[in-house]
Amino acid sequence: MRNLIFLTLIFISAFLTSCNQHLHKTTSSGAYESSGYGGGQGGGHGSTVQYDNNISQPLEKRKLINQESLQDRKVIYNGIVALQVKSPDSTNNQLTEIAKRYEGYVQTLGTNKSVIRVKSELLSTAVKDICTLGKVESQRISGQDVTDEYTNLEIRLENANNARKRYLELLAKAENVEAALKVEKELERINLEIDTYTGRINQIGHLSSYSTITVNIREKVKPGIIGYVGIGLYKSVRWLFVRN
Repeated sequence: MRNLIFLTLIFISAFLTSCNQHLHKTTSSGAYESSGYGGGQGGGHGSTVQYDNNISQPLEKRKLINQESLQDRKVIYNGIVALQVKSPDSTNNQLTEIAKRYEGYVQTLGTNKSVIRVKSELLSTAVKDICTLGKVESQRISGQDVTDEYTNLEIRLENANNARKRYLELLAKAENVEAALKVEKELERINLEIDTYTGRINQIGHLSSYSTITVNIREKVKPGIIGYVGIGLYKSVRWLFVRN
């Protein structure tokens, strides 16, 4: 009886050991196959595909999708530069050339302020060129993300166009003048909404494609004869008291 119990324990122990080895082999094989293409190409030294938190899409593909989403965003960029220049007229001529160079156009030219627009992807380079036209007192570039507004406007425009189609169908089926007038009144309101949405959508599209650069111009003060004498005296007195 004791021998029978002893043999039974040995059999159970061997069976459990075999199951553990099989489970370990299966787990190792699964881990290997998930680390690359074509399991069995030399211990996982082949090409690998990274996954982020077990998400089904490969990480590189998800990065590409995110980049495309960023490219589709509508951002309006504005640049402001304050310059001290010798001649505002000469500066404005140079600003006109810069606008053409960076595929843009001039909006306004003035002795105190000028505004030009350039392609958004060329904004930074255009601002650098403007900063060479005089003494830079300040400069700033800012951006406004209007993607949500743009998307909402597109949805509203689509709904308004669908409503317009329905009202046109009702107008065709109007049984009397009174019913037709009511439908025409609604059509007038919807047409106004469509024009408003379309105008704003086109405006956002244009402003996101062409960045605005405002240049505040201050003409450099030219001292007269007495002014030059005063400057000379100031430098002489400064030289007596302060030396580098």
